[in-house]
Amino acid sequence: MKKKKEQYKHLWEFWEAKEVTTISRFFFLILVIAGIISIALFFDWWFRPGHIASIPLFVLLSLIIWYGILRIIVIWINYLGIKKPERIEPEKGLKVAIFTTSSPGEPLSMFDKTLEACANITYPHTTYLLDDTQDPQFKAIAEKHGAVWLELVGLPGAKAGKVNKALQMIEEDFILIMDPDHIPFPNFLDEVLGYFKEEKVGFVQVSQAYYNQYRSFTARGAAEQTYTFYGPTMMGMYGFGTSVAIGANCTFRKKALESIGGHGIGLAEDLITAIRLHAAGWKSVFRPVVVSRGLVPEDFGSFCKQQLKWSRGVFEVLFSEWPRLFKNLTGWQRLSYLAISTYYVVGVTTFLYVAIPFLYFWAGWLPANMDFGEFLIKGFPVVAIAILIYLYVQRWMSHPPTERGLHWRGMILKFATWPVFFLGAMLAVVNAEIPYIPTAKKAVKGLSP
Repeated sequence: MKKKKEQYKHLWEFWEAKEVTTISRFFFLILVIAGIISIALFFDWWFRPGHIASIPLFVLLSLIIWYGILRIIVIWINYLGIKKPERIEPEKGLKVAIFTTSSPGEPLSMFDKTLEACANITYPHTTYLLDDTQDPQFKAIAEKHGAVWLELVGLPGAKAGKVNKALQMIEEDFILIMDPDHIPFPNFLDEVLGYFKEEKVGFVQVSQAYYNQYRSFTARGAAEQTYTFYGPTMMGMYGFGTSVAIGANCTFRKKALESIGGHGIGLAEDLITAIRLHAAGWKSVFRPVVVSRGLVPEDFGSFCKQQLKWSRGVFEVLFSEWPRLFKNLTGWQRLSYLAISTYYVVGVTTFLYVAIPFLYFWAGWLPANMDFGEFLIKGFPVVAIAILIYLYVQRWMSHPPTERGLHWRGMILKFATWPVFFLGAMLAVVNAEIPYIPTAKKAVKGLSP
């Protein structure tokens, strides 16, 4: 029990990713070159004419296989751009607001912790609670912690709608959007405001981390799925000028949001906002630091609801925002947003992976004539180098003591939710609307400071 308490206490320390050295870049480049060679050799073997049993099925199987391999290549190239911004001391006297939103059904105790933590942030600011609960207790708890209570009821656009209305009511120049399940550290604003000295910086995103990740298998798996993204992946995106905004822990320049008509509205409102800001010429910064901790879903049902919302939402970016803004994005931004918005295609590819063996057993349709042992031998170098690269880039995790590893729970959880991804893709194809689904939140007693 004592060891467990020390483990949880460790979560509330400030951490940041390691510096990126020339020698670490050199060794990583060698790994990438080896990986590309292994893929080229596998490509040469895969597309031998003798391997084709049924042209339509072979083409289908090849699209599935090489979709995944192409994504791996894009990830490796993204890692080549890994960059950590130098810390910049913020100017004094900036006018800063912190927004957090409340909705019916969310636990009052969660806001007590979050608003208390916001009040303890050292850089001078004003905290606003954007409330549509119609519960007087939320007004009282805002006043208890010195926050300004704004009653915003019946607005379209869910969370983003409340944010946009509040933007019209405040005088501050910078806005930190803090999800109510996240507990910020006192130095949060000190770590991000300095980057706004550059006039074209529209938003600064920091890492997300979680304090309930040990509560269940689902919670640990959900957290594991984010570790690499909030470390080396986003550092690479920053290096290529395309780090994105996430739903929480992002600080915006008000002028930037106003230039695009406010915060984007949709199931993936954060990604919509980011792509619009980049298309409008604003820059973004990713600071790989742990300056807050929040909650991940603890049960599988809540996790599936979250993933359905995200999968349907990112396809909205793919089908509407990306084509519309394509000409205003840089080359890497185009590729990056395409990669992000097609992530949940894995639901479709997994469905086809499952369906192809059934076609063989049911109708005798065989896509390829390959020796399975030879397939394993030819594919092993690709898999081995991919794992080595995955482990190597973990040196740039935001909180290595808890985030390094093979993340097998996250992989199991990802495979278990492929039907949800598939459903999200189908809903996007037929343009079916689903309601905005707030991620289930549970106040975790005894784990927060």
